[in-house]
Amino acid sequence: MSAVDQAPPAPKRPAPGQPIAGDTVWAERVAWIDRIPRWLGMSFVFALFIGVWWGLTATGLVSPIILPSPLETLEDLIFVTQNLATGGYMGPALWTTLKTIFYGYLLAILIGFSLGVLVGETAFGERAVMPYLVGLDAMPKVAFAPLFVAWLGFDIHSKVALATFIATFPIVVGTAAGLHAADENARMLFKTMGASRWQTLWKMKLPTGLPQIFTGLKIGAAGVMAGAITGEFLGGGRGFGELIRLAATQLNTPRVFSLIIYLSVIGILLYTFVTWLQARIVFWRKEQVLGGG
Repeated sequence: MSAVDQAPPAPKRPAPGQPIAGDTVWAERVAWIDRIPRWLGMSFVFALFIGVWWGLTATGLVSPIILPSPLETLEDLIFVTQNLATGGYMGPALWTTLKTIFYGYLLAILIGFSLGVLVGETAFGERAVMPYLVGLDAMPKVAFAPLFVAWLGFDIHSKVALATFIATFPIVVGTAAGLHAADENARMLFKTMGASRWQTLWKMKLPTGLPQIFTGLKIGAAGVMAGAITGEFLGGGRGFGELIRLAATQLNTPRVFSLIIYLSVIGILLYTFVTWLQARIVFWRKEQVLGGG
């Protein structure tokens, strides 16, 4: 028998439209930890966090002045909720913080998108403007809080300025990266069809770059929260940041923790809203994001 006769028969190629056999397709094995449902995983992590927290306070490893117990924090969280629900003094403070976040985020979107288009569309913006933006972003943001207070006063304007300052750069980078993400063949097609620069930007580059733009918006949503609270914490005011500062000076750590939890919820809601907006606008691209399945 010849060597040709001994060779195994070559696998038959499937006919057009015929499904491929499962044993011929490489499939990645899913780790057991990835099979855990989302709700169960989050519940486990939360229970583990509370358990470690309770253990540190119950054993006396950490002073209650520094770290309150979970029960003390829960009690103060209930007090803050009741104060907000009954129209107490924390309601106007929360409203002030929400206004600072809203105005700061809106200004950051307007400024960041405009600068992002300048950087992404022009060589002048990329070569002359972007280095200065990187230099500003590399500076410590907290150091600008006293300057904004000196320039704009102790009112809400200085807090909005700091929140805008922190949240703008991620939006600039996301917008510029989105404009650069357009396929070169699509650019040549628009150029061949005689499309103007504005038409190419509006009908091709912006839709293509929306995922990167929304990434910058989501990072900016977290940054605007930090900027608003930092501005209130260092520059006075009447928002939740000022309440946190007062509680810290009085060593009322349960109040500090409960206010921080409320601010975290606000940040998560803002991030989730931007994610929801992304899912409605960029409907052709599904991503695993916070709040998704």
